[in-house]
Amino acid sequence: MDELTQFNQERWNALVEAGIQYGQPLLDLTPDSARTMVDDCGVMAPVGGKDVLCLASGGGQQSPAFALLGARVTVVDFAEKQLAQDALALAHYGLTGRLEQGDMRDLSRFADNSFDLVWHAFSLNFIPDPLPVFDEVRRVLRPGGQYRLQHHNPLAMDADEERWDGYGYPVRTPQIQGQEITFASDEWEIEQEDATVVRVVGPHEFRHTLPTVLNGLCQRGFVLQAVREDPVGDPDAAPGSWAHYCAVTCPWLTSWWQAAN
Repeated sequence: MDELTQFNQERWNALVEAGIQYGQPLLDLTPDSARTMVDDCGVMAPVGGKDVLCLASGGGQQSPAFALLGARVTVVDFAEKQLAQDALALAHYGLTGRLEQGDMRDLSRFADNSFDLVWHAFSLNFIPDPLPVFDEVRRVLRPGGQYRLQHHNPLAMDADEERWDGYGYPVRTPQIQGQEITFASDEWEIEQEDATVVRVVGPHEFRHTLPTVLNGLCQRGFVLQAVREDPVGDPDAAPGSWAHYCAVTCPWLTSWWQAAN
């Protein structure tokens, strides 16, 4: 494990311990709510009896959703505390899945053409080069299989909420592929049940330009099926707040792709 991966792994374990929302297992899912959550662009093929890889998607959220839909679920995540949440959630529903600790850039434990769907949570921006991930996803996907990807909108990546200047959220750096982003603060704020806030140093994050992501997938035989700007935030919230920043800048993009037959 390289130094960057070890640092980010430690940060994610700490974030889970602090109660980050992405590490909170979902224990009240139904098949209907499960499908609504994972089929976020409305193009997902039926997954009953299919093999689904939740890639860098630990936390006990997607794995029980797919299992409730009848899929054979595998989770790969480098943070053991995230995987522990998957084990908890699957046990809660009396379901099973294969949980593997590993790096999203190395799926060598899986044979070619192993999965019908790779569902990739927001994690691509924690590594400087996405292309090894795309290579591995293409290899383990069956012909006609689907790849769901969420990543940071590179056009707004360094315009965080603490930099509101009275008019907007300035973008300060050029669009350079693989550039590490320095935010106003290196701490993530995690609200607790009692409304207090815990601050935890977050992982390193890197910009991936749209040409890198889009061309990288097209060059590997993927066909775009759907794309959306994730609808979060509140345009009526106070300027400089997280909710207002999210509504104005659209921090995340989600896309669905199909592997060529």
